[in-house]
Order: sequence, then structure tokens, then C-alpha cells
Amino acid sequence: MSDKHRCAWCVGDPLYEAYHDEEWGKPVYDDDTLFEFLILETFQAGLSWITVLRKRENFRNAFDGFDYKKIANYNQDKINELLQDAGIIRNKLKINATITNAQAFIKIQKEFGSFSKYIWGFVDGAPIKNAFPSLKEVPANTPLSDTISKDLKKRGFKFVGTTVVYAHMQATGMVNDHETSCFRYNEV
Repeated sequence: MSDKHRCAWCVGDPLYEAYHDEEWGKPVYDDDTLFEFLILETFQAGLSWITVLRKRENFRNAFDGFDYKKIANYNQDKINELLQDAGIIRNKLKINATITNAQAFIKIQKEFGSFSKYIWGFVDGAPIKNAFPSLKEVPANTPLSDTISKDLKKRGFKFVGTTVVYAHMQATGMVNDHETSCFRYNEV
């Protein structure tokens, strides 16, 4: 695979390249994976994605396999346990936001039938295919991510600013922001 052209942001790190090649930008429609990325993007706020990616399995273990039904019921003992877990990003506000977001996630599922129907409804169920030749042209947010961010916040979500939402949209394939010369551009 080293002979294939990749997006510039991932080149040179095997973990980043594998994530790029296998996951980033691939449309995700299942609620479990959408919630996992929502948690990871929340913790990424203000940090680099590679930092979170390197701790992904630690997050999976610490947060009960990203089971939002369990997370929605976390108590202070569990929060204290998470705050002592050196394998994750120990930010009290982000840990509390994860619990709040799990509760809000479940409310959306009840209202729409699934979180997937809700979130993908913003793009009529199909990815937006952008055409950026280079990383420097890819925006950090868009009017659509502004709209989704506002709606999520209105529904009680925390740490879901427009940049976090846009990163979530990219990761879960709601937008295809692979560089046009990237081998994944037409695959996803």
C-alpha cells in the first residue's frame, strides 16, 4: 500500500495510515460506531487526533466498549475511576460530557428510531463528496456543521462545537474530504 497516494495528514505514521485507509471517511450508519466516534471526537477537542487514536483501545476498555446505555448510567464512583485512568485523557468536563451525551444520544434514538437516522438526515442519508486537491483547502467547519452543532447542543449534548461536529462528519463519512488524488477518494 505504500505506493498509493494518501491524504497528507496521515502519511508517515502506521497507525494514522491504517486508520485513514480502513476507516476515515467511510460512511458509518450503525449507532454503536457513530457513538464511539462521537466520544472520541469529544475527547479530541483541543488536541490532535493521533493522541486520541493512540489511546482508542484504552478508551474502549475504560468506557465499557463505548456502550452508551451503560455510560448513560455512570455514577460518581465510575467518574472517579475514569479520572484515575492514565490510559485515557483525564478531563473531568469531557468525562461528564460523555455521560450527558450518552443520555442525549438515547433520547435521540427514541425520537428518531436511531441516532443514524437523525444525524444522516442532515445530508439526506448520503455523503457529501467534496473535491479538495490538498489538505490546506479542507475547512475546519461549514454552515452545515454549524447547524448540526446547534441542534445537538439544543438537545443537551456537550463538547459538540462546529469543528468537533465537522471532524465527526469527516470520520463517519458524512462528508468525503479525502484529497482528490488520494486512493480512497473514489473508494468511499
